[in-house]
Amino acid sequence: MKKRMLILEDGTIFEGIAFGSDEASIGETVFTTGMTGYQETISNPSNCGQILVMTYPLIGNYGINRDDFESIELAMNGLVVRELEDEPSNFRSDMTLRELLTQKGIPGIEGIDTRKLTRLLREKGALKGMLTAAGTPFEEVDQQVQLLKEAELPTNLVAQVSTKRPYPSPGRGERVVVIDYGMKHGILRELNKRDCDVIVVPYHTSAKEITSLFPDGIVLTNGPGDPARVEGAMETIQSLLGKAPIFGIGMGHQLLAISLGAKVVKLKSGHRGSNIPVKDLKTGRTELTAQNHGFTVDETSIEQTGLQVTHRALNDNSIEGLESIAHAAFSVQFYPEASPGPEDTNHLFDRFMKLMISNSRKEQVNA
Repeated sequence: MKKRMLILEDGTIFEGIAFGSDEASIGETVFTTGMTGYQETISNPSNCGQILVMTYPLIGNYGINRDDFESIELAMNGLVVRELEDEPSNFRSDMTLRELLTQKGIPGIEGIDTRKLTRLLREKGALKGMLTAAGTPFEEVDQQVQLLKEAELPTNLVAQVSTKRPYPSPGRGERVVVIDYGMKHGILRELNKRDCDVIVVPYHTSAKEITSLFPDGIVLTNGPGDPARVEGAMETIQSLLGKAPIFGIGMGHQLLAISLGAKVVKLKSGHRGSNIPVKDLKTGRTELTAQNHGFTVDETSIEQTGLQVTHRALNDNSIEGLESIAHAAFSVQFYPEASPGPEDTNHLFDRFMKLMISNSRKEQVNA
């Protein structure tokens, strides 16, 4: 077994056992609280550029199967677990987690105190971190720390995970254009269930190109990093407002808010997990949600935007949902498609369908 170190920018060092790729990796170190669904979690494109810490102590116990991926390629920069299971027990398992990370060239570390690490990240917030190359001797730690300090994390992460060219997912229902900022496959799956005629387009697709597809509705997907750094996104969304109903998810929620004049701020340690309670202010219901984000809409910036708050996180009262009635647009910070997690908020896709149908009827009457 080869040793590996996790080095954090504050000088903290954890020593454990290497798995996956033998190469070194640098990224933003964050933690996620989901007890299950590790396959969906690690394949979420929103993890691009991150070293992901699993707070649940045993990971890999049901293996990896062909059906539960949220993207074809893994975009994260590393994985940290307390204990890695190499003998999974599940009839659907096709390979182990160790085999998957080795195949995808992603480094991992096991055998460290993830509880201590999580407490540190909660106290100090997300930290730049390095997983050293497998077998790096402890004597070289000063050199590795210097490399970490000098490293600059990439900013436009969306460009790394968005589709490079448009593609269709045909259906016979409403035409939906999905702007891919790092789309989870679960979003596409829910639209397909409702027989939508979907066209997925790259993040930098112009408003003119999108309207030329004659959409009945537009979905702004989840994605990684700082929404304010997604080049051209705000201008495109501003040009699309009022042209067709818009549904924003994750980063799409933040981009819609910015496009209408709001601001976003970085959270100390983010919301990442599949068990986060959110209150729907319209119905009064509390629903459990899956989330993965490090930014949130600034409460003080929405007063003059015409946006109404529709959902709030019960843990910290932050904004989790917004609506612009004037533009037939709404958005949520969490994942209504779950994957992993509870499906309490799956009904929001039905709400989007009703909004598209209602808008289409209005257009027919006006014509």
